[in-house]
Amino acid sequence: MGPTTRARFVHNRRRRGPYAAPDDDDEEEDQQEASSSSSSSDEGEEDAEEEGSGEVDDDDGEAAEPSGKEEEVSPVAAAARSGRKASITISLKKVCKVCKSTGHEAGFKGAVYIDCPRKPCFLCKMPGSGHTTLTCPHRVAMEHGVIPASRRNTNTSLDYVFQSQVKGKIPMVKPQFLIPNQLECGNIKFHQRRVTCLEFHPTKNNVLLSGDKKGLLGVWDYVKLHEKITYDSVHSCILNSMKFDTTNDGLLYTASSDGTISSTDLDTGIGSSLLNLNPNGWNGPSTWRMIYGMDFNSDKGLLLVADSFGFLHLLDRRLKARIGDPILIHKKGSKVTSLHCNPAQPEVLLSSGNDHYARIWDTRKLEPNSAFASLAHGRVVNSGYFSPQSGNKILTTCQDNRIRVWDYIFGNLESPSREIVHSHDFNRHLTPFKAEWDPKDHTETVAVIGRYISENYNGIALHPIDFIDTSTGKLLAEVMDPDITTISPVNKLHPRDDILASGSSRSIFIWKPKTESDATEERNREKAKEFVYGSGSRKKSNGKHENSSDDDSDGSCDGKKKKKAKKTRFTHTIKGKGKSKV
Repeated sequence: MGPTTRARFVHNRRRRGPYAAPDDDDEEEDQQEASSSSSSSDEGEEDAEEEGSGEVDDDDGEAAEPSGKEEEVSPVAAAARSGRKASITISLKKVCKVCKSTGHEAGFKGAVYIDCPRKPCFLCKMPGSGHTTLTCPHRVAMEHGVIPASRRNTNTSLDYVFQSQVKGKIPMVKPQFLIPNQLECGNIKFHQRRVTCLEFHPTKNNVLLSGDKKGLLGVWDYVKLHEKITYDSVHSCILNSMKFDTTNDGLLYTASSDGTISSTDLDTGIGSSLLNLNPNGWNGPSTWRMIYGMDFNSDKGLLLVADSFGFLHLLDRRLKARIGDPILIHKKGSKVTSLHCNPAQPEVLLSSGNDHYARIWDTRKLEPNSAFASLAHGRVVNSGYFSPQSGNKILTTCQDNRIRVWDYIFGNLESPSREIVHSHDFNRHLTPFKAEWDPKDHTETVAVIGRYISENYNGIALHPIDFIDTSTGKLLAEVMDPDITTISPVNKLHPRDDILASGSSRSIFIWKPKTESDATEERNREKAKEFVYGSGSRKKSNGKHENSSDDDSDGSCDGKKKKKAKKTRFTHTIKGKGKSKV
């Protein structure tokens, strides 16, 4: 749980004018609303199908004919026809938020989830299981029902290459794994909207990059704490993915829901557009293309990007131009959520999509319906990644509350080696949860992912970040802090150090392993967490904010307040033309 000394936060309330519209991007409010609603996406789809059936048939299957009786008119409709105001009736009946029926309630109440008697367990979603979410065996022990599958060998030439060239480089002795379970520092409300992606700098160990829903790109040195830069003109809406150029660590590629790919020079702040899928602007949702998945093939110098209509686009990094025509790799009209090139064989590509499939491709022979394998899932696949060392394993995150692992990409891929039940299926007002490998783990077994269902820790509802052993399904550790009560769907492990970065609401946090000195009582009294309060917490002398954030702040430059908060350091971000620096 970290040090016993609680960090001091500035709790801001937004100022709204009399005609101000509600802001659905305030993540603290959104996550409370998300937690109060218990209906999953599947339930919403079922309700939509039921409401969409316009025909009413009798028992014989024929359309029901009118009975000739006068149509009953409701009091509200009668009052509207007569021109007089209808009375308002307030019902105090209990209404279930899941099945919409009266007589019972369901959903989250604090850290406890109350199940609907007409629906299966909210966690495992197994019909007829007979247990509740609170007593679900997968919640008691995450490895419940997970049986490590035996290795399925096809004895092909590819298998021989792996055995002789790749497997020998993987250490057989599993090194000690240090869990970054102590909150070290944080950048409170660094972004104006919720954090959508994180990436560590490939050569500067202490630099973290982040993107948000508004398209802003942030660069933060979490050791110097106050050194941060924001680029607010890179994209016009959600920044979904970012990748560094492996030949130039100062060049960053970003993909956005505005349908553009941009390259930004982090040294000069100069950016350029490489691809624009919406050159004619907004003409409605039926033609607007968004980009979610992106990866970089360093061997060929290619950028691979996929849009929300199921197509893959290839870009030459040197020519800054598109190569060939778009290729349909998922169901037409479905969103491609992620792309990942195999680290050992970059020509092998893994794609995930809204069509409930993850697919493996050979980028040298890209054609529609030419996938090596199609991995079926129960619902939308949020992400899919090859293992970071050998590229021999596959890890996917699906909206059916399942993390799936394939232990051998050259074997039988019809079914996963194991399925791990984990709570991550809710993405309303949230960035989708994605399980990611630990890039430092040579055994390729450790993965990290945030948890949706809250747990009751000493009376506080917290949403832990889970470290999972994918070989057994066991929960290695759950990382949390009483100062962070919001959900942390975006998590990134450092490629070289034992550090975890997490994005929760508009804030970013850095976690490090707890040392023996930190465990002593004296150390806990002396050490305080350091937090930076970002642009969302800054207030001008006239009481208004300099940026577009609606949040009020208590972190003004008042001498008395500085005396009260000696162990907490404050800073702010000054907004400029496309680039801000502190």
